[in-house]
Amino acid sequence: MRLIDSHCHLNYEGLAERQSEVLASARERGVSGFLNISTRQREWGDVIAVAEREPDVWASVGIHPHEADAHPDLGAAELVGAAKHPRVIAIGECGLDYYYDKSDRQAQRERFQAHIDAAREAGLPLVIHTREAEADTAEILEAAVKKGGVTGVLHCFTGSAELARKGLDLGFYVSLSGIVTFKNAADLQDTAKWLPADQMLVETDAPFLAPVPHRGKKCEPAFVADTAAFVAGLRGEEPEELAQRTTANFFNLFGKARP
Repeated sequence: MRLIDSHCHLNYEGLAERQSEVLASARERGVSGFLNISTRQREWGDVIAVAEREPDVWASVGIHPHEADAHPDLGAAELVGAAKHPRVIAIGECGLDYYYDKSDRQAQRERFQAHIDAAREAGLPLVIHTREAEADTAEILEAAVKKGGVTGVLHCFTGSAELARKGLDLGFYVSLSGIVTFKNAADLQDTAKWLPADQMLVETDAPFLAPVPHRGKKCEPAFVADTAAFVAGLRGEEPEELAQRTTANFFNLFGKARP
């Protein structure tokens, strides 16, 4: 089996201290690629360094919506410059989070637009975080796609079926994390059943959101195999089939990662 963890944070506490062990454990379970995500500008160098050291790890550059207030001057030019590195294959994670409201909403929207502009200029996909901000997310993405040159993934998807359909219609992918295995995730499980096979990814968002049967543990990229097996069961597919399809989807979306 060959899987890709399309979203993890290898430089976060809990994984960074034992990075080599974490990667080795994942590879033993068939994980052959990792997209290491940045959430603050000061992380970019360290995130890229892992991708330089490990041939099956790639990097993103971006800032999480929680960090919008802390990056008031971040514009598209800085993102585009960092994205020129050969191991950077995505812009993000970026987006809107109105659940925690850790940054001013207007600042979040402005930083999100900077990421969209950078993605268009760099020719790279967006990695999008959205929580309790469906209307604004859909409106912003619709305008971006109408202008052209923008694609990406709704990562760690927990939104409504309507948002999933909107994203899919705009050409975006939907990525499922360990949340889909939770007992209280019936609506998300229903969505997972009908997602188009060619617009679906799997991820861990490690070190967060460990799937069943690892609840309560620090999440690791190896656990993407458990999420993939669960989703395959929901869809009546063989795990190998889902692994093959989502891996192909990863390289279709993140074209810069292709060998």
